[in-house]
Amino acid sequence: MNAIDSLMPLTVIGTALLCVAPIVLTGRKPALRGLLTIAGAAVVFALVVSMVPDVLAGRVLTAVIAPVLPEAFLKLRVDAMGFLFALVASFLWIFTAFYSIGYMGALKEHAQTRFFAFFAVAIAAALGVAFSANLLTLYLFYEILSLSTYPLVAHDQTPEAYAAGRKYLIYLLGSSVAFVLPALILIYFFTGTLDFADNVRTGIFPATTPPALIVTVYVLCLLGFAKSAIMPLHGWLPSAMVAPTPVSALLHAVAVVKVGVFSTTRVMLYLFGVDTMEALNLGIPTAYFVSITIVVASLIALTKDNLKARLAYSTISQLSYIILGVALLTPEGIRGGLIHIANHAFAKITLFFCAGAIYAATHKKNISEMGGLGRAMPFTFAAFGIASLSMIGGPPVAGFITKWYLFLGAMEASQV
Repeated sequence: MNAIDSLMPLTVIGTALLCVAPIVLTGRKPALRGLLTIAGAAVVFALVVSMVPDVLAGRVLTAVIAPVLPEAFLKLRVDAMGFLFALVASFLWIFTAFYSIGYMGALKEHAQTRFFAFFAVAIAAALGVAFSANLLTLYLFYEILSLSTYPLVAHDQTPEAYAAGRKYLIYLLGSSVAFVLPALILIYFFTGTLDFADNVRTGIFPATTPPALIVTVYVLCLLGFAKSAIMPLHGWLPSAMVAPTPVSALLHAVAVVKVGVFSTTRVMLYLFGVDTMEALNLGIPTAYFVSITIVVASLIALTKDNLKARLAYSTISQLSYIILGVALLTPEGIRGGLIHIANHAFAKITLFFCAGAIYAATHKKNISEMGGLGRAMPFTFAAFGIASLSMIGGPPVAGFITKWYLFLGAMEASQV
C-alpha cells in the first residue's frame, strides 16, 4: 500500500462539522442560512474531489487523530472504496441542501435551523465512516451518525415521530452495542489490532486464530450494522418514514443506510478478507441469507399503498444486493456490489425527491390517490419512471450495469 500522511481526510470531516456554527448563527435569516448550507456542502465536495489524483494514482492518504490503546488509534485513511462513498455522499449533500431549502420553506416546517445543523453533523459522521482506517474509528463515527440523525427522524415532534425515533435508536444503538462492540473487543484481544488490511484478500486474522472465533465475530458484525436493514433488523427503516422527505433522502440515499452497507462490506473485505471467507465458506451462505431480504422486502413493498412506505421496503431489498455482490467473493460480484452503492443512492434520492414534490403539490401520500397526476406533473413522473427503471436494473440506465455485474459475479461463483 502506497500510504502517505495527509490532513485531507481530517480537513473534509472538519469542514462539514464547521458548517454547523454558521447555520446556527444565521437561524433567524433563512436565506443566508440556506446559502451557507449550500456553500458548505459545495466546499466539502470540492475538497473530496481534490483527492481524485491521489486515489487514481493508487496512493492512500492517512491521518492519525489520537492513540486510544496500544496499536489502536483513531485513524483516518482515504482509499478507493472509502473515496467512492465519500464522493457520492458529499455530492448528494449539495442537491439535498437545495431540495431541503425549497421543501422545508414551502411546507413552512418548524425548527429548520436544527434540521440543517444536524444534517451537517450527519454528513460529517458519514464521511468519518468512509475515511475510517480501522474498526475503532468506524465504530465511533457510526454511533455519532445514529445519535445525530435521531433529531431528524423525530423532527415533527409528534407522538408518532417520537416513537419512530425511539425505535430508530433501539435498533441501531442496540445492535451496534450488543454485536459490533463485543466483536471489536474480540478482534483486538486475539489479533492485537483493529486496522483494516491493505487489500481485500488477506484480512487481519492470523492463521492460528480458531475458525469458530472468526465465524462468531463475522456473524456479530453482520448483525450488528443494522443500518444495512437486513431482515430481521429492518423494522426501524419503515417507521422512520414519518420524518420529512429530505430526511428520508438522507436515510435512504445520502448517508444512513449507505453507512450500514458500507460498514458491513468494509469489514467483510478488509477485516476478514476474501481468502479467510472462502476458507471458512462464509460467502455463499451470506449471499443466500441476504437473498431472503431481497425477495421478502420486495413482496412486502408491493402491498404498500403509502408511497414512502413502498420506497422504504424497496430500499431494504436493494441494500441486500450490495452485500450479496460482495458475498459472492468474485471480482465481478464485488465490483457490482460496490457500484450499486452509488447507483442506488442516485436512483433512490430521485424517487424520494419526486415523492416529496408530489406531497408538496398535492398533499397526497398514497399511490391509490395519484391517478392522473402524471399529466399534471409530467417532469416529476418522468424522473420517477427513469429512477424506477434503474432500481429494477432495466437497460440502458445505471442500475442495469449493477445487476449485470452481479449476474457475472454469480456465474463466476458457480451460483447460476
